Amino acid sequence: MPDDAPAHPKSRGAARRAQRRGPTMEDVATLAGVSRGTVSRVLNGANHVSSASLRAVQEAMRRTGYVVNQNARSLVTKRSGAVAFVLSEPSDRLFEDPVLGSLLRHCTQLLGAQGRSLMLMLAGTPEERERVLVFARGGHVDGVLLVSMHSGDPLAADLLGTGVPVVVCGRPPADGPSMPYVAADDRGGARLMTKYLLDQGAKRLATVAGPGDTPGGVERLAGFRDVLGRRATAKVIVRAASYSIDAGREAMEQLLHACPDLDAVFVASDLLAVGALQALSAAGRRVPDDVRVGGFDDSAIASATTPPLTTMRQPLSQVAAELVEVLLQLAGGRTASSRVLPTTLVRRDSA
Repeated sequence: MPDDAPAHPKSRGAARRAQRRGPTMEDVATLAGVSRGTVSRVLNGANHVSSASLRAVQEAMRRTGYVVNQNARSLVTKRSGAVAFVLSEPSDRLFEDPVLGSLLRHCTQLLGAQGRSLMLMLAGTPEERERVLVFARGGHVDGVLLVSMHSGDPLAADLLGTGVPVVVCGRPPADGPSMPYVAADDRGGARLMTKYLLDQGAKRLATVAGPGDTPGGVERLAGFRDVLGRRATAKVIVRAASYSIDAGREAMEQLLHACPDLDAVFVASDLLAVGALQALSAAGRRVPDDVRVGGFDDSAIASATTPPLTTMRQPLSQVAAELVEVLLQLAGGRTASSRVLPTTLVRRDSA
């Protein structure tokens, strides 16, 4: 009989013995009626295993309660089975920004379906960055999903120096190293929102731009300028200090002071737009009657604002799926190219 062919279990007591002393690979092989080598191949990716044997091994694992010893497996495969989700932001942003939470959730689910775990690692301070690098150099992860890069930050180059595959969420800064990335079309989406606000009758359009050291802040402001041209003067542009509600409120207050006759504003993220709406309300400006407001992201918060926010939708679930796919290709020794995904306009009551 071929080694890979399923057979009747050699012992009806295999499952009972496994429960008494803890299941082993031999118990799984005995119950499934295959060799230990076949079980090993299933555990390492099911290469060259028939569908019948695969089902038999999976059922035997379920009946015995066998769980892979990841440490032992790592010694053989030289892989940890883990991926790092590295966020180069202060920890409070993870809990405030629904975009980051959504990406983290989607990536965790996708990697879990591949039998891999996702480890959240913060890199908002020099000490945190060094811990991330030590972890990567130690072989504790098979790859890194690098989220929220900043211009001038050496973290990306340092991570590449560890030899661990790295994929960036968002277009990397111009002064950073070249590496694969997955991004929404920030510039194209900003162009579309700017045109939409003008089509709705805006005569004096301004913008709350994102931080200038982030790719999204740069690209979305570029899209705004693409449409307005020479009308995109410094008077109608205020950069937020960070992607936060407080920063959005402060930037909107500055805009109202510099450009009191504005009648529409493109805000570079939904979180910033929440703060902008607060500032407009405090100033007695009605939305959309006095000022139309458009955001960017279509995160969970967009439909909960007053009024609900017209915004550009990033396909976050698809971004996560593409990030995981590119990283696993690199971790498997294959090449992978960068990907830019389209955004779509979501019309609500703010514009």
